[in-house]
Amino acid sequence: MGLNPLSQTSSSPANALAADARTLNSLKLQAGQSSPAAIKETAKQFEALFMRELLKSMREATMKSGLMDSAQGDLGTDLLDQQFAVQMSGQPGGLSDMIAQQLTRQMNGSQTPPTSPPASTLSLSERSPASVTAAITGSGTAPQAHFIQRHSEAAARVEKSSGIPASFMIGQAGHESGWGQREIKLPDGSPSFNLFGIKATPGWTGQVAQVTTTEYVNGEAKKTVAKFRAYDSYEDSFRDFSKLISQSPRYAQTRQQTGSVQAYANSLQNAGYATDPDYAAKLSRAINTTLHMQRAQS
Repeated sequence: MGLNPLSQTSSSPANALAADARTLNSLKLQAGQSSPAAIKETAKQFEALFMRELLKSMREATMKSGLMDSAQGDLGTDLLDQQFAVQMSGQPGGLSDMIAQQLTRQMNGSQTPPTSPPASTLSLSERSPASVTAAITGSGTAPQAHFIQRHSEAAARVEKSSGIPASFMIGQAGHESGWGQREIKLPDGSPSFNLFGIKATPGWTGQVAQVTTTEYVNGEAKKTVAKFRAYDSYEDSFRDFSKLISQSPRYAQTRQQTGSVQAYANSLQNAGYATDPDYAAKLSRAINTTLHMQRAQS
């Protein structure tokens, strides 16, 4: 069943977002009275506010195009984000539970132990933005954060020699490999280290991994068996990808588009890097996700 955030009424406290300082101060005053219900509601509101800002930043990072923008459209989007934030907040085991636990400890006058506490009990100020995001949106961002951290150094070294932005390469590798969850394997189950889905053409003399993949023929997805290149390391994969983009006449236009995520992704699709008709849009989202998370981790 689809989510219809606009069907909720903002007049109900359970569905409203405390978007102004007066309402939040009122909630904090109630929480200070050690009422479990007030503490729970305060925690939910703080989570909703954080979720609202997260949604706003993600929209700006991935969807802001400049086309058809208007004050009315921005207001509608903001109201939609508010409703989504409220509906996604207060879930069992979520961020609001951690906030409520911390508020309860503070109201009871308990002290933080001198040793490092578990990640689930850290305050918002003590947790990294990436880990807070993961706590709110689920485990889906954890593989992304791990993937980005794991390959940042190799991608940075390849950027120096190729000029292709490391974030662009990491985002594309993440998209192609499912952020490391769908890596191409050799027959014995060992990794091929092929993060970009580069196929083994007749001129390839290295190892080969043969797997079933999805190709689009006239816009229709079909399963097919294809041969892919295998490398000795992930850095070799980044270097082979950069060599392909830097030296092949097919991607001459792509090399000129590294100043824009959308233009770079569109150029790769136009050059036939992948058969997926939505490849440019998917790649743009992956690269923008990488850029967003790199900023959050820095």
